[in-house]
Amino acid sequence: MKTVSSFFGQRFLLAALCAWLPVALAYGQDPIPNRVPAPQAAYKISAEVDTAQGWRRGGAGTLNFSQVSLSNWAPGGQSSLSLLGLGNIYAHYREDKHSVDLAGNLIYGLLKAGKSRVRKNDDRLELNARYARNFAPKWSYAGQLNLKTQLTPTNDIVRTDSLLSKFFAPAYILASLGFEYKPNDDFSLFLSPVTGKFTVVADQALADAGAFGVRAARLGSDGRAVAGTGERLREELGAYINARYRRPLLPNITYQTRLELFSNYAHNPQNVDVNWENLLDFKVNKFFSASVATTLVYDDDILVPLNVDEQNGDPTARGRRIQFKETLGIGLTYKF
Repeated sequence: MKTVSSFFGQRFLLAALCAWLPVALAYGQDPIPNRVPAPQAAYKISAEVDTAQGWRRGGAGTLNFSQVSLSNWAPGGQSSLSLLGLGNIYAHYREDKHSVDLAGNLIYGLLKAGKSRVRKNDDRLELNARYARNFAPKWSYAGQLNLKTQLTPTNDIVRTDSLLSKFFAPAYILASLGFEYKPNDDFSLFLSPVTGKFTVVADQALADAGAFGVRAARLGSDGRAVAGTGERLREELGAYINARYRRPLLPNITYQTRLELFSNYAHNPQNVDVNWENLLDFKVNKFFSASVATTLVYDDDILVPLNVDEQNGDPTARGRRIQFKETLGIGLTYKF
């Protein structure tokens, strides 16, 4: 079984590189059903910086396509076809002391490998709302609401009749009140001593199994789970930190990062939930772009399969692990 440290050694290099690169440049110049982890945060971390007064609205859509076709290929391999769509919309309002930010991000991907049927390989929906009022230079009172979920059901690859997740199963809702420090347009730090985190598992079967950290169904006198007794909502109260950094590295290259930390006051506050995103965005021209994105997640309440590396003899074994995802995309982009 891989340890957390070996995981960092093999998988965390790209995320660390993404975080180090802009700093270097800045100093030079400036059972199962828990297989699917928490929905990752959106691919486009935030809309472009906007300091204009009044309302501003816009958005962007990107379509990435890749294809591999093999015929009598001696080294072997498998033909594949993949399609990934990304979309984000936003509305910003700016006044001397007030600001409102609304944003929505959607990612959906499909993959067909060899003769297997088409499956999705990405499905994320994120909605954000934020209000801030300045009370001192660079400081604001702020409140924000964040929702993360997915659109369509996900079934196990092997046991195709086994549901892993679906719309609002899970859904993660964060409601925060706190203070924001924003010294410039490239950096912001949101500190919330009062944050409610709500985990929703709308599907009763998944709730009965205790998926995504909710309380599983109680056991009857025969030792079996009593259907319908699993909790579909988990409430947590804790502290929350959200740090964002955005910097153009070159005229056509932009780096963005977002780090989210949450600590539950009542349950193992030392086990901090982590969500860390990095994005390098390359603008080729008006219509074509490329990007490299990484996401690192750790949630003490989420159990993931331990047999993904085929080193565990128990196919149902689950445990707490660092989750990591890397995406490289090249495709067509349209902004409005």
